[in-house]
Amino acid sequence: MAYIALTKPRVIELLLVAAIPALLQADRGHIHLSLVLLTLVGGWMGAASANSLNMVVDYDIDQVMKRTERRPLARHAITRRAALIFGLVLGVASMLWLGLLANSWLAAFFILITILFYVIVYSMILKRRTAQNVVWGGAAGCMPVFVSWAVITDNLPEGQPHNWWQAVVLFLVIFFWTPPHTWALAMRYKEDYKAAGVPMLPVVMSEEGVTRRITIYTWVTVVCTLALVPAAGWIYAIGAIGFGVWFIVMAHRLEAGVRRGIEVKPLKLFILSNNYLAGVFVALSVDAVLGLQTVSEMVSAL
Repeated sequence: MAYIALTKPRVIELLLVAAIPALLQADRGHIHLSLVLLTLVGGWMGAASANSLNMVVDYDIDQVMKRTERRPLARHAITRRAALIFGLVLGVASMLWLGLLANSWLAAFFILITILFYVIVYSMILKRRTAQNVVWGGAAGCMPVFVSWAVITDNLPEGQPHNWWQAVVLFLVIFFWTPPHTWALAMRYKEDYKAAGVPMLPVVMSEEGVTRRITIYTWVTVVCTLALVPAAGWIYAIGAIGFGVWFIVMAHRLEAGVRRGIEVKPLKLFILSNNYLAGVFVALSVDAVLGLQTVSEMVSAL
């Protein structure tokens, strides 16, 4: 169980949720079941590798923070050396899996970039040095989109368009969603981060400033989801707009509560942000599986 906890299963669930719509949207109307399964397994190993190596790097601060003090390394259930070997083996296995079994060395390259970026750029450099850590470090969490898109497009027939711009849009959706999602959690555990010496935004900025930025990033996230509407059908369009309005309203409520000086519960927005992203991606997945006429096709037919 300690090794499973080392991989941060709940974080991996979110990453796989991000991978599925890309696997389906990359070739709308077709379900490449074997490639989907291979990608999810390979992606799980890659994410598990990054999370395990992250715990090796964060060994010291995890022992200080109440939120993380029960992690395997922090409670000495696993040695750092064992965790390091475990993480490295998973990383190599993930790349070989995607390259050899899923027939996409591009996806394998993206997995490598993800692991290196998360462990070195985010965990070792950004996290402890700047309040912009999750803004730029969050790019690692966006990479499952590129991994998934690469697997499907590398296995498409010759001459079929790859539409990488759609993958870029999905990447940006997760990129801009990550800061408000993480800052809401960091507001709840501000004292933990302060004790560990991690300069998360709520530690170095007033709650009013943090919630203002949460609102701005929420708006940008929703706008990014709308950029994909022309390449999807009405189900996704309704989902992106409906869930987007909900997310924006809740972000504004959090900001308004802080401005009025009343007690707020930022953890609610953290949970809502998970539900928001899941809702948008489920709408896109259903839309892609059904292979509905896209909005751009509807407009062209008028």
